[in-house]
Amino acid sequence: MADFVSRDPNNSCFWDERFSKNFTPWDKGAVPQDLRDFVLTATGKMRTLIPGCGNGYEAAFLAQAGWDVTAIDFSPAAVKSAQMAIGEWSRHVVEADFFEYQPAQAPELIYERAFFCALPPVRRQDIVQRWAELLPPGALLAGYFFVDTNADASKKGPPFSISDQVWQELMAPHFTLLTDRAVNDSIAVFEGRERWQIWQRRHATNGQ
Repeated sequence: MADFVSRDPNNSCFWDERFSKNFTPWDKGAVPQDLRDFVLTATGKMRTLIPGCGNGYEAAFLAQAGWDVTAIDFSPAAVKSAQMAIGEWSRHVVEADFFEYQPAQAPELIYERAFFCALPPVRRQDIVQRWAELLPPGALLAGYFFVDTNADASKKGPPFSISDQVWQELMAPHFTLLTDRAVNDSIAVFEGRERWQIWQRRHATNGQ
């Protein structure tokens, strides 16, 4: 394992170090099957935001399919890595902080892949709240979630797993679960504890 100086995944330097040293065990290096199936069966092309996009394979895939996609990452090294990984399609990748990024138009879909589990548990509420702020009622949050019934919040990460009960409690005020199934093509770091889920943004109530 590479010797790293930065140990705080809240800091872009943490990710810069890992991308610069090519230490990315969360990187599948390809577009996962559930996303491919989702695009094939979608009733229309969706304006999509991908937070924490890393090498941006999914951004390239969606762009090639004709979708309006913007992928963001707050790590300059990740953005540079995406430029090398996906070439011309990296024009869809923007260096930006998810918690501050303001899209020109509200996304119809946020695609999640190893972003929620990349940040410490203390940021979970912030992420869910930001999803809810960015997505209008009826819009979708779809992707891969690192759910573990035996999750220990004190366990070091990333990735940081979450118990199903805590996950459902976090999401319930803002989203309705439409699809939930096991993932068959997980990479080693997520294997057996990854779910493909689709959530729909609820109509806001009581300011939520």
